[in-house]
Amino acid sequence: MVSGPAIGIAGAGSIGCFVGGILAAGGRRVALLARPRVIAEIDAKGLRPTSFEGFDQTIARDRFALSENPSIFEDVGIVLVTVKSADTAAMADVIAKHAPPNAVIVSLQNGVGNTAVLRSRLPGRRVLGGMVPFNVIALGEGRFHRATSGDIVIERDEARTAEKLTVPGLKMRTTDNIEGVQWGKLLLNLNNALNALADLPLRQQLSVRSWRRLFADQVTEGLAAIKAEGIKPVSPTPIPFSWLPSLLRLPDQVFEVLLGRTMKIDPEARSSMWEDLKHGRRTEIEYLQGVITEIAERRGLKAPLSRRIVDLTRQAEREGKGSPGLTPEQIRAG
Repeated sequence: MVSGPAIGIAGAGSIGCFVGGILAAGGRRVALLARPRVIAEIDAKGLRPTSFEGFDQTIARDRFALSENPSIFEDVGIVLVTVKSADTAAMADVIAKHAPPNAVIVSLQNGVGNTAVLRSRLPGRRVLGGMVPFNVIALGEGRFHRATSGDIVIERDEARTAEKLTVPGLKMRTTDNIEGVQWGKLLLNLNNALNALADLPLRQQLSVRSWRRLFADQVTEGLAAIKAEGIKPVSPTPIPFSWLPSLLRLPDQVFEVLLGRTMKIDPEARSSMWEDLKHGRRTEIEYLQGVITEIAERRGLKAPLSRRIVDLTRQAEREGKGSPGLTPEQIRAG
């Protein structure tokens, strides 16, 4: 039985289609704004959200609205923004034109600046920050596979938006410190580029100590930059960030036990940035390592590894050949 306010998905890519599919499976009214390629795929095969936890359901086409026309937002009560960071301002303008003035806007995007962009372009509207901890892989034929664990976190509000969005298989938690949560996610997302450059499944990459040392050095640079800004990141895992660099440098067997206790990762999971390189799309590197290098430059700090990874990722974007398949040593060189 379909219930509650209609939920618009503003930018139905991997995360948007998975979240929208789970919401539709849970009986929510869903309207997905998507590109023609995604629409054609779902029209042909249906929308099939799956999960490493065993969830697998194909949602019939008549169970949700799907269009490239933003007029489908005209009766929504909540809009979940899932576009890439570079597209936030443009999507905000679409929402301003087509969504009701009382619709709640929730950013479910990578990076730390998107909520502010939405608020600046949607004055007078209720805009909430959010954080998606898990990874979703687009496997084709309408299938969007959740490959890692974690609950979505949303800024607490009096309307209890997170509670309205919670359905079986998709828990939404609340926080009074969404800024800290988003900065914490940014630190973990520094591995996105490493995974993209490595051309390895995420679990395989993290099982190798030399890759983890590289990640640890990235986190160390990131923590120094964030500290200089006076920000205290909130860890999305039970592991405090002050411990993370040391834990990442542990021997492989010890770390494998630790990882198994804190996070579940599908053997085939890869980062969204790897997927962007594979399909010749622009990555979000400037909203991840790029944020760290910008702070470092402004604060007079050193962040050579972050700058190197930004350069390598942009080079891979320009070449358009997918992941370059680099080693940790190749990434450190230069």
